[in-house]
Parts: sequence; C-alpha cells; structure tokens
Amino acid sequence: MSSGKLTGTLGSLWGTIGITAFLGAAVYRLGLRALEALHMELGAIHWLVLAVVVVGMAFAEGYRGFQKRFSPRTAARIHYMTTHPNRLRTLLAPLFGMGYFHATRRTKIVAWVFPFGIAALVLLVRLLPQPWRGIVDCGVVVGLTWGIISLLIFVARAFAIGRPPASPEVP
Repeated sequence: MSSGKLTGTLGSLWGTIGITAFLGAAVYRLGLRALEALHMELGAIHWLVLAVVVVGMAFAEGYRGFQKRFSPRTAARIHYMTTHPNRLRTLLAPLFGMGYFHATRRTKIVAWVFPFGIAALVLLVRLLPQPWRGIVDCGVVVGLTWGIISLLIFVARAFAIGRPPASPEVP
C-alpha cells in the first residue's frame, strides 16, 4: 500500500470514528438525563409530549438533518479523503468530514455557525426542570442515534460501491 493510499485510508477511518465518537458521547450524556426522566412518575401529558418530541426530533433532526443533509455530505467528504489524501486532512479528519475546512463557503458557514445555535438550545433546555428536560433529551437522543446510524450506512455504502453518495462540497 502506498503512503498516499495509507494516509487516505487512515484519514477516512479516523474521520468516521471521530465523528461517531463525538455524536456518541452526546447520546450517552443526554441518554442519562433522559433515563432519569423516564424513571420518574410521568403523567399522561408527559407521555403525550414525549411521543410528540421523539417523533418530531426523529423527523427533523434524524431524517431531515442527518439522513438528508449531514450524513451524505460527510460520507462523501470521508470518501474524498481516500482519493485526495494529505497529512492535514488525515490529522484533522473529523473536522474535515464535518466541513470545517477545505469546503465550499456555504458548508463552512453551516459547520461554524450551527454549533453555536445548538449550544444556545442546550443552554435553554438546561433551564427546564425534570422531567421536561429529560423528555427533550429523549428526542435529541433519538435524532442523534438516527444520525450515527445513517452516517455509518452512508460511509459503508460509499466504500462498498466506490463512489460518494453526494458531493463532498470541496472548492
């Protein structure tokens, strides 16, 4: 295996593992809070809101956010590393995969601005008392889990068929 191919393969592997670990850590942290809420005595209104939040987040975050946008683009960027290897992309593969650098202007803007919006929402949700905070966290856990699964499927499919599922959105 040539050094360029090895660099690209390592970058792709590191990018996939790094992004999955980042999302998985959030699932774990929020999942604990969600379980805490589910172990409380919940009334009918809590269960109704829980169902609405979980279905809403599965659709908005899981399906529309991850499956339709983030996962195909990220899988394409991870696949791009195998055919266009370099040391910087390999070293910072998770950040490259998420579009923080060597990306189109739009992709970089989304990559840099979106986390601030998420952080603001996290701060607002933290103000909610239990079980409401845990109910929201249940929905987020479902959306993030959907995202992890869809990302892994798109990455596996890209390497199995030898081409990315979307544009890697590189300049």
